[in-house]
Amino acid sequence: MITLSEYIIKKQHEFPEATGELTSLLGSIQLAAKVVNREINKAGLVDIIGTTGVENVQGEVQQKMDLYANDVFKSALKARGEVCGVASEEEDEFVTFDDQEGMNNKYVVLMDPLDGSSNIDVNVSVGTIFSIYRRVSKIGEKVILDDFLQTGDKQVAAGYVIYGSSTMLVYTTGFGTHGFTCDPSLGVFYLSHENMQIPDDGAMYSINEGNYLKFPLGVKKYLKYCQEIDSATKRPYTSRYIGSLVSDVHRNLLKGGIYIYPSTASSPQGKLRILYECNPMAFLVEQAGGRATDGFRRIMEIDPTELHQRVPFFCGSPNMMDKVEEMMAEFSPEANYFQPV
Repeated sequence: MITLSEYIIKKQHEFPEATGELTSLLGSIQLAAKVVNREINKAGLVDIIGTTGVENVQGEVQQKMDLYANDVFKSALKARGEVCGVASEEEDEFVTFDDQEGMNNKYVVLMDPLDGSSNIDVNVSVGTIFSIYRRVSKIGEKVILDDFLQTGDKQVAAGYVIYGSSTMLVYTTGFGTHGFTCDPSLGVFYLSHENMQIPDDGAMYSINEGNYLKFPLGVKKYLKYCQEIDSATKRPYTSRYIGSLVSDVHRNLLKGGIYIYPSTASSPQGKLRILYECNPMAFLVEQAGGRATDGFRRIMEIDPTELHQRVPFFCGSPNMMDKVEEMMAEFSPEANYFQPV
């Protein structure tokens, strides 16, 4: 069996310009994931569940584990000395590692330390999402905002960790999407899903249907299409929505399906963050043969203008994506899409 560390080293030849920094950086993410996983498994036994009573920059009440995971990943990334800055969904501004070692590093990391954290209280799967870029600012100086506001197609690597019935780390460096499952008795991630491929078609759609009345007409039409009986296309499809982006996308990646978080009347620009959630997930899904858009445009080609910018998100099996985009173009043309419904 091949461990994650062995696999990363084995694939170093894919980056002839690298000198081991990316390998070490991914190693620090692996270490932090093990620490967070250990604490999540204590939920209900120690005081790590529930809220802090404080809202983050997103206007969302932070969970205790949000802050814990954020601190663990920041500390692990700083300790390895391969990162010059970090941007997190839990931080108002990006964090600069401005000692001499930090300013000489070439990578920045953007992350959602604990996606779906409110699910911990009820023992439902949660995850971590990360995205890695090369800095665009001059090495030897402090990182700047432009280092983080890069399009998704500039990502060097991206991945997620899912803390569920088993703990998996899934990542890509642009050469396929690969999954590693943690052996809890050893605390080691082993290669379990090499070169993951999302099926061209699926039988599941993932969306918060409680917001149906607020959806654009194109999304409503697509949901009705999913619910119609048609033996030729194996409809009706099954609705599956966990409320954790990592969990929903992971399931669809393995089984085939589509995930949708569109704009709504109350969130005209959508809810998910392009830098911390959409870009890394889009990279992973595309490398597995799927597609990811905002309903019209490829996610990884959208120019971000703000650190916490939100965007509608559609991703999944290519044939299902074709159908939803067809209906978006017909019933919710792009010129009117971002207007309240």
